[in-house]
Amino acid sequence: MCESRHPLIMKIVIVIISVFSSSDKMLPMKRVLILVVPLAWLLAACADREEPEPAEPGAEAPRVVVYTSRQPYLIEPLFARFTEETGIQVEFTSDNEASLIERLAAEGARSPADVFVTVDAGNLWFAAERGILAPLESETLREAIPAELRDPDDQWFGLSVRARSIVYHRDRVEREELSTYEDLADPRWQGRLCLRTSRKVYNQSLVAMLIHHHGEQRAEEIVSGWVANLATNPYASDTQTIEAVAAGQCDVAIVNTYYLARLVADDPNYPVAVFWANQGTTGTHVNVSGAAITRHAPRPIRARALIEWLASDAAQQEFAQRNLEFPANPAIEADPLVAAWGEFRGDETNLVVAGQRQSEAVRLMDRAGYR
Repeated sequence: MCESRHPLIMKIVIVIISVFSSSDKMLPMKRVLILVVPLAWLLAACADREEPEPAEPGAEAPRVVVYTSRQPYLIEPLFARFTEETGIQVEFTSDNEASLIERLAAEGARSPADVFVTVDAGNLWFAAERGILAPLESETLREAIPAELRDPDDQWFGLSVRARSIVYHRDRVEREELSTYEDLADPRWQGRLCLRTSRKVYNQSLVAMLIHHHGEQRAEEIVSGWVANLATNPYASDTQTIEAVAAGQCDVAIVNTYYLARLVADDPNYPVAVFWANQGTTGTHVNVSGAAITRHAPRPIRARALIEWLASDAAQQEFAQRNLEFPANPAIEADPLVAAWGEFRGDETNLVVAGQRQSEAVRLMDRAGYR
């Protein structure tokens, strides 16, 4: 708010002084001061916001508070490294994204949270819609994170990329048989497809993008075709879905690739491989984990510092190595295990669409019988 008012306050002060100094009937200086001093005080207060935030009373070190839905074992090492490099302690609370969004909304201006970190652009979009995020002015982030991986109004920024593509059993499927998400609705895949439950936001975002690209009617035909081709009821997790392919319960599935990467890291001869979907059409569906400054962040400067650090080369490399996701910054290389799967073209549609059309996607999946 101060940033947007700063130029206006300066203009008002200049106009007042110039008008009074050029007036034939100059007002008493006392009246001039009555008008100018409050504006000058407000200007100074805004300027103070740009100074480093002081340590809080009773605190041993400066801190920043994070609400995150990411698993602690994935995100805590990054926070520890940020503290080591900056001296800023990171205090974080972990919970599922829905609970954290409701908590931030309920806490309002009393919230201690400075940063919200979660997975899936649909969740980030919903948080922005609930009014619990603040725009983050940062050229550092705009330069590091491609436009399609961040909110058009800069309310959130992607930090790692997850591709949701097709996986298949090496001995039961020829790569030449595979092509697109849409093709998996073809009857020749009947009894050969496995999916994760429709209740997972990852699938809701994928279907939201299908609606965006094809329209609701065609998207429903695709999802209905998936349901008709299922080998078994949808699974609770991507890992279970991949394991079903490995066990021969089905031949193909749609999953986030980092789940497969973890299994391959433990067993290089794992019988499931990745196929990059839709390379000749819309591109492989991608999504993000991302971060935002909360609307009432008590420490916005430190919050911005943390998010910018998470987009830095060092943090992006650690995301790639530790989580086996893709870096959001395209200049950073993926982990060698993941890079060995080859380059792919991702869908370049701005991910805000995944949130905007998510309620449509949920209704469509329900109509199609996708549970």
